[in-house]
Amino acid sequence: MFRNIYLFKRDDIHTMEISGAKIVVETLIEQGCDTIFGYPGGQVINLFDELYLNRDRINHVLTAHEQGASHAADGYARATGKVGVVIATSGPGATNLVTGIATAYLDSIPMVAITGNVPCSLIGRDSFQEVDIVGITMPVTKHNFIVKDVKDLADTIRLAFKIAKSGRPGPVLVDIPKDVQVSKCEFVNKPFESPFPMICAKEELLRQAAGLIADAKKPYIYCGGGVIAGNASDEVTALADKIDSPIGCSMMGISAVPTSNKRFLGMQGMHGHYASSMAENEADLIIAVGARFSDRATGNKDKFAQNAKIIHIDIDEAELHKNIPVYLGITGDVKDSLTRLIRLVDEKKLPEWNGRINELKIKENETLKPSEALTPYDIIDIISKDADKDTVVVTDVGQHQMWVAQRYPFEIPRTFISSGGLGTMGFGLGAAIGANAGTGKKTVLVTGDGSFGMNLNELATAVSQNSPVVIVIMNNGVLGMVRQWQTLFFNKHYSNTTLDRKTDFVKLAEAFGAKGFRVSTGEELEKAFSEAYNADGPCVIDCAVDCDEFVLPMLPPGGSIDDMITDVERGDE
Repeated sequence: MFRNIYLFKRDDIHTMEISGAKIVVETLIEQGCDTIFGYPGGQVINLFDELYLNRDRINHVLTAHEQGASHAADGYARATGKVGVVIATSGPGATNLVTGIATAYLDSIPMVAITGNVPCSLIGRDSFQEVDIVGITMPVTKHNFIVKDVKDLADTIRLAFKIAKSGRPGPVLVDIPKDVQVSKCEFVNKPFESPFPMICAKEELLRQAAGLIADAKKPYIYCGGGVIAGNASDEVTALADKIDSPIGCSMMGISAVPTSNKRFLGMQGMHGHYASSMAENEADLIIAVGARFSDRATGNKDKFAQNAKIIHIDIDEAELHKNIPVYLGITGDVKDSLTRLIRLVDEKKLPEWNGRINELKIKENETLKPSEALTPYDIIDIISKDADKDTVVVTDVGQHQMWVAQRYPFEIPRTFISSGGLGTMGFGLGAAIGANAGTGKKTVLVTGDGSFGMNLNELATAVSQNSPVVIVIMNNGVLGMVRQWQTLFFNKHYSNTTLDRKTDFVKLAEAFGAKGFRVSTGEELEKAFSEAYNADGPCVIDCAVDCDEFVLPMLPPGGSIDDMITDVERGDE
C-alpha cells in the first residue's frame, strides 16, 4: 500500500538486502531516532538483537515495565518536541503499553509504538502471547498498522513518523509479526521524513478575527497545549502586547508563556488562578489558541463565558465547536495563523480592562493564607528557588499536580510535563526518565505518595541509567484529590482514600540504589533538595504534608464561575 509513496533517484541512495528487524533499526536511525524505550520478549528478540548490534548508533533504555517505557517515550517527546519511540513484545508486552499510548493520545504527543506479534500464519489462532493490539489501540492512536509484508516495512515506519508529527501530533502503532522481522528484502535509505504540509488558515477568517479584536474592549487570550506543540509562544505574547490583552492558559498550556510575563494570569478552570478564571469570565472576546475547552477548563458549559464572543484557532478542525460553540472557528497552524493575524490587527491600549485585571490579581492574593507548617506551596517555592530555569519539572496526577500548575514559575516552553487529558497516576517517573534522556538536563518529579506507588518500580530504571532525577514526594498518607472531593461533596465519607501504608520511601530508595531524604520543615527541605539537585544520580525526598491541605480555588463538578470555592472546612477522620 505504501511502496510507491516515496520517490527518489536511485543514484542518490544506497540499497541492500537485509532482515525486517534490521530494516526497523535502520529506518529508526534514518528518521532521527536516537533513543528507544522498551522491554524485550520472544516476538521482538530479533529486533533486540539488531539493537545490540547497533548499540553504538542508537540507545535503548530498558525500563522495569512496558508502561514505564511508554511514559518514558512520552516524556522524551514532550521535553524535546521529537517523536518518542517505544518497543514491546506481543501479548502482555503490547497491552502494557496501552495506558501510555492513551496518555499520549489525549495530550496530542507524537509517539511511535512498535510491537512484535506472532508469525502471520498463527494470527487469529489464539497463539501464545497473541493479542489484537491493532484492534485494542484503534481508539487511542492517531493511526495504526500491522505489517504483513517485509517490503512494506520501511515505508510504513516512515509514514508512522510522518503521521505522528504532522498536524495535531499523536501516537501511531506499528505491529510487526515475527516472520516479517526475519524475512529479508532490499532496503533503500531515504531522507528524513518531513511532516505533511501545514494547514494554513483562510485569510478572510483571519480578517474577521482582526475585526472582532478591533471591537473588543476586554479581550482574553487563552493558550492550550497546541501553542507549545506549534512553537507559537512568541506569537502569543506579541499578539497580547499589540492588543493589550491578558493571557491565561489551560493546564496543557502551562510553560507556553513565561510566568514572569506581566500579562500572564496563569491557568484557568477547575483549579485555575482566581484572576485568570474571573478575567476569562468577564471578557467580551476570548481568543483561544490550540485549546480544546475540556470540561475541567470550562465547568458548566452552558454558563461558560456567557458575555464573550470566542475566536478559536486550532490545527484540528474537529475541535472547533466540539465542546463549546464559538463565534469564529479558524482551522490552521497556530504559529502561521497568529503571525498573519498580528499583521492584520492595529495596536490598542485598554487601561480600564487592565485596571480591572489588577483588581483581580489583588483579590487573588487575598485568598492565599499563611501557614506555620510546611505547605505544598512552600515545597514548590523551595524547589523553584534552587532549580535552574531550564529544569524540566514533571508531575504525576492529583493535588500535587495542581499545586505545581498553580505555583511553579515556568519560564521556558516544554519544561512542564504532566498528564492532562487522561490524568494518569503513575505517569511521572517514567516521563521524568524519558525527559532526562531526551534533554540531558536535570529533571525534577513532583509526585504524591498515591501516584508514586503506581509505578515506583521505575526507580530501578532511574538507578540503572544513573538518571539525575530528583523525586519529591508530597506525602500526606491519603489519596488527596479524591479525599478533597469526599470532604466537599460526600459528607466526609473517606472511603478507601486513607492509604495507611507502612512504606518507608527513604529505605525504599536505598533498596533500589538511590539516595533518600526525609523532611518535615522548610530548612530540612532546602538542605535535602540542594544536595539531591547537585547529585549525579536519582534521589528521593519524602516530604510530610498535611492530609487536609486542599487545592483551591475550585469549581465544583458541573459548576460555573459563580460556584467557585475559595475556602473550605477541613476534614476529620
